[in-house]
Amino acid sequence: MVSVTVRIPLELKREIEELRVQVSEVTRSALENEVKRLKRKRAAEAAEKLGELLANVPDQAIIKAIRESRDER
Repeated sequence: MVSVTVRIPLELKREIEELRVQVSEVTRSALENEVKRLKRKRAAEAAEKLGELLANVPDQAIIKAIRESRDER
């Protein structure tokens, strides 16, 4: 594992200590969730671009490619 340093306002630090927030757990979870969210966003954008590209391909060409792919198996 690696360490991450973050600067926060003093008042927030006091509240964290008072409430006994598990900073490592909260930070790790928040970062994992953000990475997952960004990966989903990136995948959605790629799917949208692919859809735009495929929209320009005639249906018959797609059908032909699928059939040829099946025949190769």
